[in-house]
Amino acid sequence: MRALVCTAFGEHGSGERGSYSPASLAVRDVETPVPRAGEVLVRVHAASANFPDLLMLDNLYQHRPALPFIPGYEFSGVVEKIGPGVTGIEPGDAGVAITRSGGFAESAVVAADRFWKIPAGMDMRHAAAFPLAYGTSYHALKDRAQLARGDILLVLGAAGGVGIAGVQLGKMSGATVIACASSDDKLKRCTECGADYTINYEKDDLRSAIKAIVGERGVDVVLDPVGGRYTEAAFRSLGWNGRHLVVGFTAGEIPRLPLNLPLLKGASVIGVSWDTYSRKFPEGGARNIRELAEAIAGGKLLPAIASEYPLEKAKEALEDVRERRVIGKALVLCRSDMKPLPQ
Repeated sequence: MRALVCTAFGEHGSGERGSYSPASLAVRDVETPVPRAGEVLVRVHAASANFPDLLMLDNLYQHRPALPFIPGYEFSGVVEKIGPGVTGIEPGDAGVAITRSGGFAESAVVAADRFWKIPAGMDMRHAAAFPLAYGTSYHALKDRAQLARGDILLVLGAAGGVGIAGVQLGKMSGATVIACASSDDKLKRCTECGADYTINYEKDDLRSAIKAIVGERGVDVVLDPVGGRYTEAAFRSLGWNGRHLVVGFTAGEIPRLPLNLPLLKGASVIGVSWDTYSRKFPEGGARNIRELAEAIAGGKLLPAIASEYPLEKAKEALEDVRERRVIGKALVLCRSDMKPLPQ
């Protein structure tokens, strides 16, 4: 089978953020894996390119695969074979998986409890686009922040995968959504996805811009996958009993908050780790995947797919995510007979 294979971390194997030489990250022929006990072999239809993929390629993620490995955190596909002891899944079942690695390939082995079936007829592109980013935002807003109708939600990095999902899910929950991003083009897409207000934080002072929208009331929830210099300004804009959701640090810098701020505001800093949650509490994880899949299949939610690449250009997809050229989700189509969605 064909797969994107990483043989060295980072540029020249340094383990630092950077590009990858053709020798260290390339599509090549490898043996098709065989499912062991408790595993299923999936014919991959589409896989998403995500920021954690980049961290793993740089050997900077909390999960560090051994070399060589096939990146690809999440994917959609159809079961080809099941290993011994697998129940409730049969060859021919369509579903999605969160595996941390292995997705950028024509076939992938996944633990049966990390594969979730999807409604019949669901588009495989939409399926590949939702488990990680939409799963993260859904877990953050529903389980961790308990976002309610009438709340004001501020989304940082609102044009990224988690951000766009947060904008859409915030509106679906009945919240007022303020989308923050680094360009007017990105904010235009956020408006198309339902944002009520937008802030270009490369042009405007973030805290002043938020106050101009919400006044002294403050915001109820901050969804923060960015970190860096925007975190403190966003936290200072919370109202009483506000919740700041720490999702990640795509800006590269892990911020440090003065701890008097949560005290003065009665506010909370809440960590969000959807992948870990779904592993520790599989019933809750399966429920969230099911609810999201039903919302997509029922037309209540449409994953924002920005661009699609054939498997041979999977490396290009990852570089576009790294350079923040993707507004929404970038998909790698792993089956040669899959055609891109009409633009």
